[in-house]
Amino acid sequence: MEKVVKAEFNGNLKETILRALEPFGGIQNFIKKGDVVLIKPNFNTADPFPASTDPEFLKTVVEIVYSADPKLVMVGESSTMSLNTKKVMEKLGIFKLLDLDPPPRIYIFEEWKWVKKEIPKGKYLKSVSITEILERADKIILLPCLKTHKYAQYTGALKLAVGFMKPVERIKLHLFNLQEKIAELNTLFKPDLILMDARKCFISGGPAIGEEREPNLILASKSRIAIDIEGVKIIQSFPKNSLAKILPEDLIQIKRAKELGIE
Repeated sequence: MEKVVKAEFNGNLKETILRALEPFGGIQNFIKKGDVVLIKPNFNTADPFPASTDPEFLKTVVEIVYSADPKLVMVGESSTMSLNTKKVMEKLGIFKLLDLDPPPRIYIFEEWKWVKKEIPKGKYLKSVSITEILERADKIILLPCLKTHKYAQYTGALKLAVGFMKPVERIKLHLFNLQEKIAELNTLFKPDLILMDARKCFISGGPAIGEEREPNLILASKSRIAIDIEGVKIIQSFPKNSLAKILPEDLIQIKRAKELGIE
């Protein structure tokens, strides 16, 4: 089976996501009864999709995950260093998810403990503080947007991991070898499922504001590398994109992730 499934958006979000999951055996192939599931969206800022996760997309994924009868669905995030995560979520209307039946539990990572972790294979990032919430999850689902990034070239599944980091440590992260550090950070956890909302994307600029296009796709994969390679290819399919002169496999964060044996 293909490592990445692409489903064309037909106007019905739930139906399209389920279609993307179908070749994997549906959500039941990822989530079992009694699991505690952490969903990690992209709320780096409160800028509208594709800069951040579409609240309706997140809501639909929460409902789909709950259909597999987990014990609890958690939604957790930490916004960019200069912003207040709770205010970002409020602006995006994320707390409306608490009206669902059953509702997810929403975690603002800054309100919880940070756990220091060594990175044994780290060349550029030797250790990092990550949210304790990550350790509470039996299963992890990533919800990356599809976009270019002014510092990291591209931001997708691998880059989403930065939201697990203690905000103050992200300053040093961005100073040099950002893409290599992104890859090394990803050695600390393994997501069970990645759902990329590629109905819209940035083909240049980003992460908050960029040149927008509409691939009109939802992507599903178990592999961060595979889905990011596919994401780069989608961006490259549009004229005047900022990734035109690079092979997806040669993008530094993807190349380093492959060296580290990340899936």
